[in-house]
Amino acid sequence: MDGLLAEINSKRKALEVPGGDAGPSKKYLRRSELEAAREEEERKAKAIAAQASAENKAAKMRTDAENARKASLARLASSPNPGGSTPEPSSSTSAAPVETGKETFNISPEECVRRLRAKGQPIRLFGETDKDRRLRLRALELQDDRDKSQTDFKKAMDTMTSEMLEKAAEKHARSAQVGQKDKEKEEKEEKKRFVDLPLVDLSLVKTDINKLYPQIYWAFKSLLREWGEWLEARDDTTKNTAAGKMAAAAQVQSAQNLKPLFRLLRQRDMPPDVVRALAQMVHYMQIRAYQKANDAYLRMSIGNAAWPIGVTSVGIHERSALEKIYSDKVGHVLNDELSRKYIQAVKRLMTFNQTVRPPDDNAHAVG
Repeated sequence: MDGLLAEINSKRKALEVPGGDAGPSKKYLRRSELEAAREEEERKAKAIAAQASAENKAAKMRTDAENARKASLARLASSPNPGGSTPEPSSSTSAAPVETGKETFNISPEECVRRLRAKGQPIRLFGETDKDRRLRLRALELQDDRDKSQTDFKKAMDTMTSEMLEKAAEKHARSAQVGQKDKEKEEKEEKKRFVDLPLVDLSLVKTDINKLYPQIYWAFKSLLREWGEWLEARDDTTKNTAAGKMAAAAQVQSAQNLKPLFRLLRQRDMPPDVVRALAQMVHYMQIRAYQKANDAYLRMSIGNAAWPIGVTSVGIHERSALEKIYSDKVGHVLNDELSRKYIQAVKRLMTFNQTVRPPDDNAHAVG
């Protein structure tokens, strides 16, 4: 029995793992041990990714620094050195500077100086490089282009301002030379008002339309001159306000737009229906029937032609009342730009006449 126990003990010792305290190798693992191993692997993977990202960022910073250095060399190569020497760029950056210089407003320094002197500008400001000077010249030229593209109303404002200054100087010089009696006599001779003209006879439309041309011409001429005198008679405070300047500019613009109408009236080369509408406007303005004058203006500008929608002719037979679309029903404001402008100026004259000569009954007023 003792020998059997000794044999069992010897076999048991032989099966034990050498190393003393370590037990036999494990066949199975717990879930906690698996989780710990997975977390360790994830930690190692994150560390590797962070190291790779840091290396990429460092490489990008080195590339940006190199590009900045190349751009600096390109700027130095494209503009002459104030000291007289031009640095030569390296061979790796020899192609980029030329393209960069050609993309911008690149002119020679002599041409830049010539253009600046022509504009009355200093050829170089304090601490200004050649590139800054070219940019300043470019900005000045763009500003000049914007100033040239003025609207008609802006031009009228400028013309009005210059005319106001000229009239003020002329009035001051005349008042110094002419006495009080001569001045009053001159004002009486110049006061030929719109209301003093003979009344336009509308029957001449059917009998002798050529006699209407001078009557319409002098009526609008007198009213336009009276408008200018009325604006000139305002006090200086009203003239210098924004509304006062806009009113004066509107008068100057209307005078410019009425020139084609005056030319057509002198040449007696206008359609009969337009002459008839203008004669009606002048006649009703003289008798202060502004509602009827406005109706004549609408017939002349918009017209009373039917605006057909859809198909007007679908066969060999003409539709009923189709002649109303074409016969004596024309809107002349749509003909061209000149017609639109002088018709608008005529409407302004009618508005001014209603302002200075209001009707006796408000039923005949417009607006």
